Amino acid sequence: MANIGTLNTTAAGIDAVSGRLGDGPTGPKPRPALSPRNIMLYGTLTIAALYYLLPLYVMVVTSLKGMPEIRLGNIFSPPMEVTFEPWVKAWAEACTGLNCDGLSRGFWNSVRITVPSVIISIAIASVNGYALANWRFKGSELFFSILIIGAFIPYQVMIYPIVIILREIGIYGTLTGLVIVHSIFGMPILTLLFRNYFVSLPEELFKAARVDGAGFWQIFLKIMLPMSLPIFVVAMILQVTGIWNDFLFGVVFTRPDTYPMTVQLNNIVNSVQGVKEYNVNMAATILTGLVPLIVYFVSGRLFVRGIAAGAVKG
Repeated sequence: MANIGTLNTTAAGIDAVSGRLGDGPTGPKPRPALSPRNIMLYGTLTIAALYYLLPLYVMVVTSLKGMPEIRLGNIFSPPMEVTFEPWVKAWAEACTGLNCDGLSRGFWNSVRITVPSVIISIAIASVNGYALANWRFKGSELFFSILIIGAFIPYQVMIYPIVIILREIGIYGTLTGLVIVHSIFGMPILTLLFRNYFVSLPEELFKAARVDGAGFWQIFLKIMLPMSLPIFVVAMILQVTGIWNDFLFGVVFTRPDTYPMTVQLNNIVNSVQGVKEYNVNMAATILTGLVPLIVYFVSGRLFVRGIAAGAVKG
C-alpha cells in the first residue's frame, strides 16, 4: 500500500510539472528582428556610417578621374577611365608658391616632427603616470591637478608666449621647436591616461616587488612596462593622430621649408595659380590622411583593449 501511495504522489507531481510546462515557454520573450528599438539603433548607425563614408567615396572616385570627366558634373559616378596622374602630381608636382614638389617635402617634415614628438611625450608621460600612481610624494596631488588644468587650457592662449620663448632661445621656425611644443602639449593628457592605467593594475604586484628590494626603475621596466602595451598603443594613436593632423602649430612655429604635410595640403588646395584641379586636391587630401588611418587600422584592437583595461578609470 505504501508503494501504491508513493506512486500516486509521484504521478501527481509529474502531472503538476507537466501542467506548468504545458502552459508555454519560460524566460523572456524574444524580441522581433524588426522591432522599433532595432530599427532606430541600426538606422542611426547606418546614417552615421553614410555620413562619414560618402565624402570619402567622393574623394576617392574624384581623385581617379581626369579633369574633363570631372567637368561633366556627376560627382557620385565611378570613373569611366581610371587615372593615377592626380596622385602622382599631388605627391611630387603640385605647386605651392615657388615650390613645385607636391606633398613629398611636407610628408618627410611631418615624419621628422611626429616620430620624436611621440617618443618623447609618451616616454615622459609614462614615467609621470607611474610615479603619480605608485610613488606618492609630498605635493603629488597638487602636481597632478596642475597637469590636469594644463590639459584643458586652449592652445590659442599659449601661442604668443611660446613664440617669444622659442625666439629667445633661437629655435623658432625649426622642426626642433615644433617637436618641443608638441611634446609639452601632449604630456598632460597622456600623464592622466598612464596614471589611471597604472592605478587600475593590482597594487600587490608593486608591493611584492618593493618587498623583494626592487627600486623605481626596476619596477617600471620589468613589471609595469610589460603589462602596459594596450595603454602605450592608446597613447601612440592619440599622439600620432593629433600631431600628424595638426595645422595650427605647423603654420605658426615653422617656415615654408619646414612646413608639415597639413600646411602643404592647405597651400595646394587654396592655391590661386592656374586651374583648380579638384582631382589633385582630393588625392592630396587622401594622401595626407593615410598615415593616421593606417596606424589606427593596424593597432585599433589594442586601442580598444587599452581603453577597456583602465585608460579612462579614475
